[in-house]
Amino acid sequence: MKVIVIGAGVLGVSVARHLAVAGEDVLLLDRRGAGTGTSATTFAWTNSSRKPDPAYHRLNLAGMEEHARLAGQLRGAPSYFPSGALQWADAANERRLADNVARLRSLGYAAEWVTADEAVRTAGDLRVPAAITALAHFPGEGYVLPDLFVRTLLADAVRHGATYLTSEVETIDDRPDGVTVTLAGGRVHTGDRVVLAAGRWTRRLAARAGIDVPMVTDTGRGAQTVGLLGYARHPRLDLRCVIHSPGLNLRPAADGHTVLQALDLNADVDPADPPSADGDIADALARRFRAVLPDPAVTPRIDLRVGIRSLPADGHTIAGYASARSRVYCLVTHSGITLAPILGRLVAAEITTDQEQDLLGAFRPTRFTGAARSDIEMDQRAVGLGEQ
Repeated sequence: MKVIVIGAGVLGVSVARHLAVAGEDVLLLDRRGAGTGTSATTFAWTNSSRKPDPAYHRLNLAGMEEHARLAGQLRGAPSYFPSGALQWADAANERRLADNVARLRSLGYAAEWVTADEAVRTAGDLRVPAAITALAHFPGEGYVLPDLFVRTLLADAVRHGATYLTSEVETIDDRPDGVTVTLAGGRVHTGDRVVLAAGRWTRRLAARAGIDVPMVTDTGRGAQTVGLLGYARHPRLDLRCVIHSPGLNLRPAADGHTVLQALDLNADVDPADPPSADGDIADALARRFRAVLPDPAVTPRIDLRVGIRSLPADGHTIAGYASARSRVYCLVTHSGITLAPILGRLVAAEITTDQEQDLLGAFRPTRFTGAARSDIEMDQRAVGLGEQ
């Protein structure tokens, strides 16, 4: 089977790798380069902590478990770290954290209360502010170094025979006898299936094949899709796990660097006019970072990066053929880092065997057929304890 995978972000590369391991003829296409889209601007926290929908929770749990299995199969430096995560709450957020811990425990999700001293021993090089009144530890969670993760998956896909090309897709022709993909410049590739995993560009590309993939497409100031990350180059920290505190989330990066996220600041971010390193947003992020540093007198050095989230209209994964007769498999999700390993395996299995995978049953694109857009749009507000 010849399968053309469009999009070399974390989802597309994972699917391509699993298809290549299965022995299929795989062509992976990306217009900019592997991992340079949304995958390059993600907080990269592996979890199912704030996913109340039962089917979506189960899928994310499977994604967390699959990361551990996949890590044992990949060569090279590790890119997945099952570090656990800490959530800190002040008086304003304590009830919300307690309710979430109780909910997760009722589902069998590992969650435990810890003291400030225990939290510091777990977190490493951080200080717990005096305003923190409750701390919870989620030992099954972790994080990924997304650029390394994508490179490692891509190398393994190519090692197993996949072909990778950097080129822009112009048209997709979904026919009963196959699928034709025309690239910029006129080059044409024909395959048996296409996997459309182009992140936030999925809806636009799907439309070229006559397929509607409902997604949140607003990318203006403060839109639901807009996300700001800070990359702290100084000071270098011995940070050992993911941290969610009121006003600031943190995770380790390579070489002692730290990735910072402050969800409420997204409301003031305009991708068309990104915040400067010496502006008010940068100052707010630095001030919040200093509040948890062992030495609050240190002046952080932070680079800012604005990302555009890949966001299905109802917030949940889309995985499946556009219709019963279509040869285009649509794949898009907001939880790309957590779900990439499990979606790669399950989607490849559905394509190669024509057997539906139970975990994907609730996430077919056909669920939107006939639904009014007002019935499927989500309301993803910034929250103090981390991304949904």
